[in-house]
Amino acid sequence: MEEKLVERLESAVKRLEALSAGTRPGIHPESGGDAAAALDPSIVAFDDLMAQYFSRVSAAAEKIGGQVSDVTTVLAEAFSAQKELLVKVKQSQKPDMAGLAEFLKPLNDVIMKANAMTEGRRSDFFNHLKAAADSLTALAWIAFTGKECGMSMPIAHVEESWQMAEFYNNKILVQYKSKDPNHVEWAKALKELYVPGLRDYVKSHYPLGPVWSATGKTTVSAPSKGPPPSAPAPPPPPPASLFSSESPQSSSSRPKVGMAAVFQEINSGKPVTTGLRKVTDNMKTKNRSDRTGIVGANEKESHASSRSFSKAGPPKLELQVGRKWVVENQIGRKNLVIDDCDAKQSVYVFGCKDSVLQIQGKVNNITVDKCTKMGIVFTDVVAACEIVNCNGVEVQCQGSAPTISVDNTAGCQLYLSKNSLETSITTAKSSEINVLVPGAGPDDDWGEHALPQQFVHVYKNGQFATTPVSHSGG
Repeated sequence: MEEKLVERLESAVKRLEALSAGTRPGIHPESGGDAAAALDPSIVAFDDLMAQYFSRVSAAAEKIGGQVSDVTTVLAEAFSAQKELLVKVKQSQKPDMAGLAEFLKPLNDVIMKANAMTEGRRSDFFNHLKAAADSLTALAWIAFTGKECGMSMPIAHVEESWQMAEFYNNKILVQYKSKDPNHVEWAKALKELYVPGLRDYVKSHYPLGPVWSATGKTTVSAPSKGPPPSAPAPPPPPPASLFSSESPQSSSSRPKVGMAAVFQEINSGKPVTTGLRKVTDNMKTKNRSDRTGIVGANEKESHASSRSFSKAGPPKLELQVGRKWVVENQIGRKNLVIDDCDAKQSVYVFGCKDSVLQIQGKVNNITVDKCTKMGIVFTDVVAACEIVNCNGVEVQCQGSAPTISVDNTAGCQLYLSKNSLETSITTAKSSEINVLVPGAGPDDDWGEHALPQQFVHVYKNGQFATTPVSHSGG
């Protein structure tokens, strides 16, 4: 605690010395406007924001390493791009929409770079990548130009953007709660970077959006790519299609196509049936010997064998590095079983269709990704069961599961046992989710409960109250 206090005092002394000398560390006096903008209180406060909050995220990422460190580096690039834009705002006039898009391009490029890291096959650190990438949309508050621009106010935009990222950030907290404190520290530091960090910064300095200079330089959109002004004009287009040897025709003499040709034929006065071929008896389907309607045995076998393979790759059911069961590209397999597993192993199911997988034993985590008409039956899970990007899946828990999350899924049936009735179910961007629970007695029917997917938001007492939509049959 004392070391942090000393560091902050030293930082404050350096800033005061720089202010008294009329310059700032890292900025030369001849830089003129850049130096003046960098000494602005809002820019100084942004540096304080990075020193106070982002340093925690960076320190935790260095301890974790790997993809978490990589995405944190991209995070630093995005905040650095934001600072550069804030300095430019002090020196530039408010641009038009085309100029604003060009102005924001450096920040947008970094955000796209972060989103690219979440694409492809999901890694073990997917939640870290997704939380960081989704959180960067909060930096777009700088694009706010007024109520008519279609964006929320800057403070609200930061809070709403973090809510999108918090879904994956909470997954990190649950997954590593009792396993690795570095991951927990990274997730907590990431949240504090935005709320309260960035939110309070915007609230203090830019509650109504960026303040542009009235006398600064103008920002123009990038010129369209084309020949330089000194280059000769391009030749005129050819009179006819490059793939046609016919001479050009006027639109009136050119033959009509599509429905225009149909109406032209009708209006010509000729019999409509002129030119139609006559169907003889041997051309009729019922009299053709090659259309028996019977499927040969070799055709049936080839069709059945093709169901076992996916266009994405060969099917897999294997244990990798002794820690992760991988089930991929299984199609039409109803008897998949994992029976040799323990509580330290995870199960990842990807790209399966019309299959059933039984997990006989306790595992740490289960992830079902991009599966269609897939059935999963498991006994116990230590951390969570996740269903992502699926369509028409059924999941049955025969033992206990602390958390079940459903994300971007259409059609999901969850069967809970009596030991898993206290399971926490989290849903996001999903529809048609039904949860079936056992009845009170052994002979009672299962009770089916549909989870709401529509909500009503009402502003009351200074905040929004959210309630599920209820449909009455009256």
